[in-house]
Amino acid sequence: MQCLRPILVLCALVLAPSVFASTVLENALWRVDLNPATLALRVTPAGEAPVQASSGVTAHAVSALQADAAQASWQWDSGAYRLTARLEQRELSLSISAREPGELALLRQPATAMGQALIWPLAEGHYVPVDNAVWKAFLLERGEVNTTQDLSLPLWGLDHGRFTLNWLLTNPYNNRLEWQADGQSLALSAFHDFTPLAPDVPMTLRLYLGDADPLAGAKRYRQWLIEQGRYEPLADKLRQTPEAVKLLGASHIYLWGNGLLTLDDVRDWPALIKRLRTHELGGLLDREPAKVLAQTTPLNRYEQTVLLRGLNAAINQKARQAWQVEEPDMNRLAARYGEVRGELARDFAAALSDRPETWGNSTLQALRDAGLSRLLLTLGDGWEGGLWHPEAIRAGVAAGYLMAPYDSYETALSASENPDWATAHLGGKAYRDCAIVLKNGQPKTGFQQSGHYTDPRCVRPLLEARVRAVQAAAGFNAWFLDAYATSMVFDSYRDGASMTQAQNAQGNIDASRWINTSLKLPAGSEDGNAITAQGILFAHGMQTPVIGWGDRDMTRDRQSPYYVGNWYPAAQPAVFFKPVPLKASLRTVYFDPTLRLPLYQAVFHSSVITTHHWLFDNLKLSNVRAENELAQLLYNVPPLYHLSAATLKDRLPVIQRQDRFFRPLHQRLATQAMTDFRWLTVDKLLQQTTFADGTRLVANFSAVEKQGYAGRSVTVLVEGKEPVVYQVK
Repeated sequence: MQCLRPILVLCALVLAPSVFASTVLENALWRVDLNPATLALRVTPAGEAPVQASSGVTAHAVSALQADAAQASWQWDSGAYRLTARLEQRELSLSISAREPGELALLRQPATAMGQALIWPLAEGHYVPVDNAVWKAFLLERGEVNTTQDLSLPLWGLDHGRFTLNWLLTNPYNNRLEWQADGQSLALSAFHDFTPLAPDVPMTLRLYLGDADPLAGAKRYRQWLIEQGRYEPLADKLRQTPEAVKLLGASHIYLWGNGLLTLDDVRDWPALIKRLRTHELGGLLDREPAKVLAQTTPLNRYEQTVLLRGLNAAINQKARQAWQVEEPDMNRLAARYGEVRGELARDFAAALSDRPETWGNSTLQALRDAGLSRLLLTLGDGWEGGLWHPEAIRAGVAAGYLMAPYDSYETALSASENPDWATAHLGGKAYRDCAIVLKNGQPKTGFQQSGHYTDPRCVRPLLEARVRAVQAAAGFNAWFLDAYATSMVFDSYRDGASMTQAQNAQGNIDASRWINTSLKLPAGSEDGNAITAQGILFAHGMQTPVIGWGDRDMTRDRQSPYYVGNWYPAAQPAVFFKPVPLKASLRTVYFDPTLRLPLYQAVFHSSVITTHHWLFDNLKLSNVRAENELAQLLYNVPPLYHLSAATLKDRLPVIQRQDRFFRPLHQRLATQAMTDFRWLTVDKLLQQTTFADGTRLVANFSAVEKQGYAGRSVTVLVEGKEPVVYQVK
């Protein structure tokens, strides 16, 4: 036993982390000191002070180390993990492969690594000074970050003044980041889960040494996508889907009040009431409209509205009875609404206008009369409105508009759940057999704890059948697929039909691409996060994302001034139309112009057209309206509005005013890459974006003039032309 002691001591020395602390990769641009046992990284750009990019994870036993100035390879824990590090010009590439499933800690970025500021891809992007207390509290409260859904781009950066350090997650799946307090600032830890579904897929990531440019990491990621053949230029998409050219310069509008009938369609209220009391639809009314129907006195305007709202709901219910069944027939679905409309016209001929093709609101005509030539109009409550009013949809198409329904396949409901979420009723087979299955064998509960989240490959035949049938019946010439571009992706452990997160993402992409390329309908989705940005032409939720989800004041306390509103009435849901102020802390996080960066646009401006999430259109947040509009115009992305018959008068002038400025500018710049962003003043309130054709946009977020630029304005600068100025009111 005594003779073994020197050997054990020697082994301990060979495996000790300190022995490997001096492993060095180096070129003329920078030096990387790497500890193979902990993956601690200290980087030293030429002529600069060193930065501890990672303080390392718990030490592993190291073996099979081989290294030179450009590359190192080694193993952890007797071959349980195989690692390589390669330094090439400005990039350090790391690759880790695992022998068995399990989560592995990768990095621990200490507070000192942050330098002057964090560059963080929350939605469009943010620049977070290291001493910003509001952002520190926000990130700590969020804690854990999913690198597919929670980040718009799989990267983050650190501003060190004369250079930036940028982490790019070239395998964005099955990762989590975790924020922790570290002294007066924040540390960030990174983990990867090697799953049994993809045991041979390595975790790959890169540390990129960027210039003194906050967009350096985003620009490198764009270039990497191009190198990998994953970047889809908008110009190429327009050739594949010619109708999509109508997106260039288009304002995005959600239309509400798409039920079958409006008050103007009723020509004889006593006759309507009399007939309804003996009609099957009367038995389908909810309590409040049923009470109105039973009263004997003439109805006032409010009571007429209540009754008609109830009647429209009952008519929807009647139409849905034909297809909200175990295995829906999509052709039957598409045909039934027209049949019900015809039946109603006959049964209520004495009470209703005798031209059912003119039933419904006249919003489309008002938009045409307003001189708005480029619009994407999406029916907020789904494709049912188009099936009730195919004449209106076709009139919109004839006027040159893109007419789209809201549609969804991410969640499949059971037969007993919310019938009004019509798009999520995919039949019993989809509910059971297409559900994501967790490791424990249970189906994954769907959106808002309803139904099940679905495997996009499994529901694809239903999607194709329904899109084809609805489009043929209603005449839509564009499509909005909810959630498919959020990068909310899952692993599914269903026996015989397992799915990785990467396969989930590809399934979403393929569905969107099929609508674009096979049906030639411009397709868009929610958010537009990077890993599911292929296949779509437009996305809602990048410029302003979902804010305060679950916040008590915003979503539950109806007495709070920040309460965003109810999801009714159907013709004008308050959650979309009620203006509300935003809390001070959230205003700082999301709308302080000095803390915003066009990271996403630096990657995707010439690929995907993005705008606000439908929960927060241009007019929703009353105390950040100017900042919101200026940033939207500076980044050259379209506005988004909600519109109903009752809000036309107030909202049309606002829409028209921005359209006159935005439309011709976006028609020219939509296919151009954003090549530069910079602050023109120390206070960061004067900002400039530059596009590939040389066009510069300068936004003054201050209320007063700066360097000759009017307060709260955007100025278009084109060589050889007079500046064009737009001031926010």
